[in-house]
Amino acid sequence: MSVAFLSVAAQGLALVLIAATLLPFWRSRTGLVRTFDFPRFQIAAAIPPVLVLLVATGHDPASLVLGAGLLGALGLQLRHILPFTRLTAPTASAAPAEPDPARCVAILIANVLQSNRAYDRLLAAVERTDPDLILTLETDAGWRDALSPLRAHYPHGVDQAQDNTYGLILYSRLPLDDVRVRFLIEDDVPSVRAGVTLPSGDRFTFHGVHPRPPHPGYSSATRDGELVLVAREVAREGGPAVVAGDLNDVAWSRTTRLFQTIGGLLDPRVGRGAYPTFHAGWPMLRWPLDHVFFSEHFLLARLERLPNIGSDHFPILITLCRDASAEAVQDPPSADAEDHREGAEAVAEAREAAES
Repeated sequence: MSVAFLSVAAQGLALVLIAATLLPFWRSRTGLVRTFDFPRFQIAAAIPPVLVLLVATGHDPASLVLGAGLLGALGLQLRHILPFTRLTAPTASAAPAEPDPARCVAILIANVLQSNRAYDRLLAAVERTDPDLILTLETDAGWRDALSPLRAHYPHGVDQAQDNTYGLILYSRLPLDDVRVRFLIEDDVPSVRAGVTLPSGDRFTFHGVHPRPPHPGYSSATRDGELVLVAREVAREGGPAVVAGDLNDVAWSRTTRLFQTIGGLLDPRVGRGAYPTFHAGWPMLRWPLDHVFFSEHFLLARLERLPNIGSDHFPILITLCRDASAEAVQDPPSADAEDHREGAEAVAEAREAAES
């Protein structure tokens, strides 16, 4: 293989990586554009070897320009992903070593993959981790029937099983109130909202979401609008809140940042790691799609990605604790006028897309 061929190949790869880095900065909701929000870790990992190949095989002006472009692209990727490493200070503070168990809640989030029939693996995970709340996504009638033994220990909940991969079921051993299943943007994509009361008497609002994902040929408009609507509700109510589910968005995207600032929500991944949950079967192509965001009223006691349950998503387990010091030691993000303007635009575009 000639040096000239390797130089051309390196230049071509460099162009692709630079374009893949820059494309997400375009504020388009086109699925192809938004798809490049996802693989930032993978693109960042691909840049150094391509840069080495470029330097080793080409010394012409084009190679030098592309090399500089690759360095710039790497810097942009690192700016997005470094917050989700241990090189950054966490924004969500840790709970005391021995928190009051009556003021804590353990939540398990599992996108089960509707076609997956390894029911026992999820049941075993529940038995092993003993959460207080369980939110299952992509839950159809088959999953509902298979998980029915959970009702003996989780008498409260919501059953919105559907066969379109957007069904969801909430299981709770804690009392629920003001329970609502909503179709915020699309009439076949539900979300759930419920008040949850801890053994201590503390109450918080739980939102379970699973908006439709963007992909080539399908825009991100409905996803973006639904997340903004949930964030607005959290901000408007102002009390303790948790938003969890498969957001079909990555933690470092502009949409997730907008969702957090409008809702004033903390991300436990910041300063701790990316905790990629999808795709469970592809180790080199994984990113965090399953999330738990929460208001400053909670401290983080536990965050864990659980083993594979046969789905294309790994489950996430989190334990949050109410604490008198929580609001004093945490600084949640806040929205400015531009964020609210962008949020209004996202909701309007989502409603237009849902009607078309």
